[in-house]
Amino acid sequence: MKLGAFSLSLTVKDIHVSKQFYETLGFEVFAGDIERHYLIMKCDDTLIGLFQGMFEQNILTFNPGWDGNAQNLPEFEDVRDIQKRLKAAGIEFEQEADETTSGPGSFVILDPDGNPILFDQHR
Repeated sequence: MKLGAFSLSLTVKDIHVSKQFYETLGFEVFAGDIERHYLIMKCDDTLIGLFQGMFEQNILTFNPGWDGNAQNLPEFEDVRDIQKRLKAAGIEFEQEADETTSGPGSFVILDPDGNPILFDQHR
């Protein structure tokens, strides 16, 4: 299964304080909009998202179709195909992608400890 780029999406209390903290660790702003309360930060091959007021828990995120630089991969497994495979394996879903569509789509599952995992395809 090809899951695409991986990042950890962190829910933060103050995006400005978190930005400064992660910059101290060597991260740089890669994408996002601090005025809209989200940033994607990168250090080498590590990606983290900082999100203020957007969700309650930290989320593991996979982006099918993208590499670690948010560039399109020449070949990838569509998020709806991944969803079908996980359903066939007995995985329960918190949120499902519409399997009648194509292009961007997403779904959410929980790991055995209740950690949300977002599969978010942008193309």
